[in-house]
Amino acid sequence: MKSEKLMRISAIVLLVALVFPVSLAAQDNQQGKNATFITFEVPGAGKGAGQGTQAYDVNPGRAITGAYIDSSNVYHGFLRAPDGTITKFHAPGAGTGAGQGTAGDAINPIGVIVGAYYDSSNVMHGFLRHPDGTFAPPIDVKGAGTGYHQGTDAQNINLAGMIAGYYVDASNVYHAFLRDPHGRITKVDVPGAGKGSGQGTGIEYPEGINSVGAITGEYIDSSNVGHGYIRSPDGTFTRFDVKGAGKGAGQGTNVYGGINSTGYTSGVYIDANNAAHGFLRAPGGTITRFDVKGAAATYGSTIDSKHAVAGWYSMKGFHGFLRHPDGTITKLDAPGAGTGGTWAYSSNPAGAITGYYVDTSGVDHGFLRLP
Repeated sequence: MKSEKLMRISAIVLLVALVFPVSLAAQDNQQGKNATFITFEVPGAGKGAGQGTQAYDVNPGRAITGAYIDSSNVYHGFLRAPDGTITKFHAPGAGTGAGQGTAGDAINPIGVIVGAYYDSSNVMHGFLRHPDGTFAPPIDVKGAGTGYHQGTDAQNINLAGMIAGYYVDASNVYHAFLRDPHGRITKVDVPGAGKGSGQGTGIEYPEGINSVGAITGEYIDSSNVGHGYIRSPDGTFTRFDVKGAGKGAGQGTNVYGGINSTGYTSGVYIDANNAAHGFLRAPGGTITRFDVKGAAATYGSTIDSKHAVAGWYSMKGFHGFLRHPDGTITKLDAPGAGTGGTWAYSSNPAGAITGYYVDTSGVDHGFLRLP
C-alpha cells in the first residue's frame, strides 16, 4: 500500500524497541553545519528491499507518524514520541495481505493522527486516531468507489480538527474533501478539473491544510496537465501555473509542498522537457522558481512557518535539501543513505524535518533532522 503522493513520486522518478540515534554534520554549502540527524527503525519493520520505516509527518512537539512495511510487505502505522518511544498501530478493518494495511499520513499539534488503510479487498478508507489510541469510525466520503484502490484517504489535519483528503470514485476520478470537526464533509472539485480516469482534484499531504482551513493541491485537467490551486476557508479558489511549466500530459504545476500558516505554498513544476523544478509562491501570487545547483530534478515537498522549503533532488542518486528563506540551499544526506536517497517529507514550525532514507540494500529508515 502506498499513499497517492508516494505512488506519483515513484512514477515520476522511476524510481527490540530499538532507536538508533546518529549525530552528523549535514552536508552543507551555506548553513546548518551543526544540524543533527536522528535515524530510527520501528521494531518489526522488514529488512528487505522496499521494506522498512517511512516517516511522513512531524508536529510542533517533534512527534512523528508514518508507516513501516514488514517482511510480508504489509503496512502498519506508527507514532514516534519526542523521547523516541515508538507505538505501533493498526486501523480496525485494515487488511493483512501484501500491499494492504495502515499508514499514518499526518499528525496535528495535540497528537491526533489521520491517514488511510487498505482493507482485504484493497479498498481505501480514511481513519482518525485519537491521542489515547482509540479510533473514530472510518472516514468514507459518499461517492467514493469500492473497487480496487478506490475509496477515501484522510491526509491532513490541523489543530482545530479539520481534515482534508481525497477520494477516488468508481470511475477512478479524484476528488478532494474537507471534513469539519463535527464530521460534516464538503466535497472539493476545482473548476477545470478533468473527469476522466486519473484526472480530477487532489490534495497534498501532510501539509495540505493550514491552521485557518485553507487547502492546496493539484488538479489534473482533461488533457492530463497539472495545475496548482488554493481553496480559501470561504470556498474561493485560486488557480495558478508556474511560468515555464509544460502544457503536455504529465507536465504542469503541483503544490507538493503544502501551505503554511501565512499562505505560502511550495511544490514542483514539470517543464516542456519533462524536467522538474522547485517553486515557492507567496500569498500575493509572486512565484520564485529554484533548482538545486547541478540537479537533474528538484522537488519542493514541505514548507515551514518561515517559508523555508525542504524536499529532494536527483544527482547520481536522490538527496534531500533545505532551501532557507534567504534562498541559500543546504544539501541533506542522512547517514547510511545509498543512491536510493534521502527523502524529506515534512517540517515543523521550528525547522525540524522528518522523512526517510534508503540504504544500499534498498531498505527504508526513518529520520528526524534537528536544526
